[in-house]
Amino acid sequence: MAKPPGLLVHRTGLDAGETRFALQLLRDQLGRPVWPAHRLDKGTSGVLLFALDADVARALGGMFEAGGGLCKTYQAMVRGWTDPDGLIEHPLLRMSEDLQRPLPRRAPHQAQEASTAYRMLHRYRLPLAQDRFESTRCALVELSPLTGRRHQLRRHMKHIAHPIIGDATHGKGPLNRAVAGLLGLQRLWLHALRLELTHPATGQPLRIEAAPGDEWALWGPFEVQA
Repeated sequence: MAKPPGLLVHRTGLDAGETRFALQLLRDQLGRPVWPAHRLDKGTSGVLLFALDADVARALGGMFEAGGGLCKTYQAMVRGWTDPDGLIEHPLLRMSEDLQRPLPRRAPHQAQEASTAYRMLHRYRLPLAQDRFESTRCALVELSPLTGRRHQLRRHMKHIAHPIIGDATHGKGPLNRAVAGLLGLQRLWLHALRLELTHPATGQPLRIEAAPGDEWALWGPFEVQA
């Protein structure tokens, strides 16, 4: 399924007023039960994988949790110009399922190892004054999480001071609002581009892709040519 931004995967107490969920929409479309193999944040668009039986869903869920046996590729628009490429290795505390924040620290070992590879694809300069600068730099980056921690990409990009644009939790509120005003659209600029894995039942390789929405073209006029 290619999930649009703003759609929840399933019912949650965080958005008690929501009535549309990817899980129910797909069940209605197929006329049979389905099980989500992983999650995407409400604001994230892109590839969302479901299984047609519970055993396959459990096997896939284990692959996503471990981060091995599959390859996930995202694109994101972030503040500032990153290095051409890099590897973020920064442990992350476990997060509460419902509160979506780190659990209270009880011991150092509660932090889980987490790694994300990235590379910069394009650079942009927005006509938005920020602090002492007359314009704002942004970059389109490709992100590959090598582990499967909750909110890993959003937390890792914040850690290297390049938060994802539109991230209300880990980003910069004034910048998010300024960009939304400039583009005429408010969203989390994070998209799941591609998922590559081995089918846990058949052993066949799978490559699933979802093209970014047309709204990503809004950034085009602000690209800085190399």
